[in-house]
Amino acid sequence: MQHAVVTLRPRRIGRRWKDRGRMVQDGMRQDGWAVDRVATIRDVAARAGVSIATVSRVLNGSGNATPETMEKVRAAASDLSFRPSTIGRNLKAARTRTVGVLVPSLTNPVFAESVAGIQEAAAEAGYSVLIASTDYDPAKESRAIEGLLSNRVEGLVLTVADADRSGSLDTLDEVRLPYVLAYNQPDRAGRAHVSVDNVAASRAVVERMAALGHRRIGMIAGRFRQSDRSRRRHAGWLTALADAGLPPGPVVEVDFNDLRLAHRLAPHLEGPERPTALFASNDMLALATIRALRDLGLSVPDDVSVCGFDGIEVGRLMSPSLATLVQPARAMGATAFECLRTGFSGALQGRAVMLPFTLRPGESLGPAPSKST
Repeated sequence: MQHAVVTLRPRRIGRRWKDRGRMVQDGMRQDGWAVDRVATIRDVAARAGVSIATVSRVLNGSGNATPETMEKVRAAASDLSFRPSTIGRNLKAARTRTVGVLVPSLTNPVFAESVAGIQEAAAEAGYSVLIASTDYDPAKESRAIEGLLSNRVEGLVLTVADADRSGSLDTLDEVRLPYVLAYNQPDRAGRAHVSVDNVAASRAVVERMAALGHRRIGMIAGRFRQSDRSRRRHAGWLTALADAGLPPGPVVEVDFNDLRLAHRLAPHLEGPERPTALFASNDMLALATIRALRDLGLSVPDDVSVCGFDGIEVGRLMSPSLATLVQPARAMGATAFECLRTGFSGALQGRAVMLPFTLRPGESLGPAPSKST
């Protein structure tokens, strides 16, 4: 079966829209709604003062609701220029044999590999796949999910910024659309997910660095607000340092989409107390860190060792080759799809699958410089 890879674009609302007969031209509705903001089912529910499930029933024409409630919901949907087809049509029982996939980025090989695993498993089961990405922007998640729903997907495999505090996942829970998280590892019960143990994996990296004699270990982390995986890996880094009796080194948070790191690292690499090892929360950041260290005149691993997290294959081709914590990306995607397919029969809620990880040696991680020990 052929798979469609689409770019989903939210409907843009014009600079002028009608608000019960009033034309607004200043870019902001009088009630506080931005003109360019695409309304969601959650917005309609909040405006009408009802639950998301009630909005779904009213706009779908299913279930009972009082005339007063129906009027409130329809008025709210009209005021917000909300399109019922975004949810109503797509939450019916009609089968489309299509699943949606949402990832932070398709330029990061770890996500591209997991999407390949989803596509392979979906093809074997006779499903098509629609793909959207968020560019690590939590604000884009809701719009991307609305776009996938408008294409009548039967379920979703997705990676979100924060699986415990996601309004988008709250909405999917309310309307009971099956979904499985990939890479996310939520604390919140009831959300099916496939992941590795990010805390334990990060501890393994730091323990290896400590075993090589490193006593000042820093971390290059993707923005914590953009990735709960980054936060968990930071937690594992902290725990391992504490267990080894080592003080925390510097933590440098960076944007996932801006890999120019030399100016961010330079202040932390001066003086005798500079770190001799850096743990990057993903491989793309690790590769950017190696480049930044070279730009600053430092050798990897003679001056500073670097280890990443993900296990992307291109890391093997670099010089020095990248040491990294390998998570099975293709298996992650395939397993998440199989969990989702199981969920179509109602056996999904709360299912958690933890996949194994391995630490792959590489030339970028070596013994601590003798002068630091």
